[in-house]
Amino acid sequence: MSSIGTKEVQTPVRTYLESPSQSTIKLPKFACDSHVHVFGPTSLFAYSTDRKITPIEAPKEKLFALHQQLGIERCVIVQSVIHGVDNSVVEDAILAGKGSYLGVALVPTTVTDKELLRLAEAGFRGVRFNFMRHLSNDASIQKVLEMTPRLNAVGMHLQVHFESSLIHELGPLLAESQVPVVIDHMGRIDARKGIGHEDFQALFRLLGNKLFTVKVSGIDRIDAHASIGDRYAAGVEIAKCLVSQYPEQCVWGTDWPHPNHTHIPDDGLLVDALAHIALEPTLMEQVLVLNPQRLYRFVS
Repeated sequence: MSSIGTKEVQTPVRTYLESPSQSTIKLPKFACDSHVHVFGPTSLFAYSTDRKITPIEAPKEKLFALHQQLGIERCVIVQSVIHGVDNSVVEDAILAGKGSYLGVALVPTTVTDKELLRLAEAGFRGVRFNFMRHLSNDASIQKVLEMTPRLNAVGMHLQVHFESSLIHELGPLLAESQVPVVIDHMGRIDARKGIGHEDFQALFRLLGNKLFTVKVSGIDRIDAHASIGDRYAAGVEIAKCLVSQYPEQCVWGTDWPHPNHTHIPDDGLLVDALAHIALEPTLMEQVLVLNPQRLYRFVS
């Protein structure tokens, strides 16, 4: 754990609702939220001095309470750039989750094999690299790919977060990975451009390779500028298309507590949107239970 005080760069930003609405659908047993973050408390876990924003604290206790409200029993916590490559905040939450919460780490490509093994044994199932202009990333795709045999040796997968236009460049290269590749937030495509747009079509073709899994998270990010009346409708359509065509290669997540966003989403509404994304109970089971179990190997 780090006890270094937080270096404030601006007034803390609220990114999540204290009291989200109650979802109206019942999720299957062992439903998994495959993409969240935890922030703080900063008295124990310092924020990175390289962060671009300072969010309000979103500790594990808030996350656990949200999941209890929504009927979510399993979760994958993704280390955030808010905490940099000190993964102790996620490791602490994994330990408290007693097997029902696992993690994805942030590491430099120079991380040692010993540290990768330690993270794997602590409940981290993958490592994430960002290829986004608003996030720091010093790793080249070549260096990331060179890591994948080492990830394979400890049973970890590769998770990537990139801007939609990069899918044409990164997709063929990522196909050379020696471990499964998980694509964040449906490749951050612009849902308003529809399924015929070249970025979505590239993502769609990429999923023809079973090496790839896509997170059908972020309907609120890829369709963030819709009017209130039909907000996220285009994002839902994109997610529904992916789930219907590639049901065994999709997992879902809320992305709580929603950092670097245009607005504060309602997590209850994000859960309810699942009824329009996975139209059959078997699809809901596949995306929320079977696929996460296979990919993340929950032990509880």
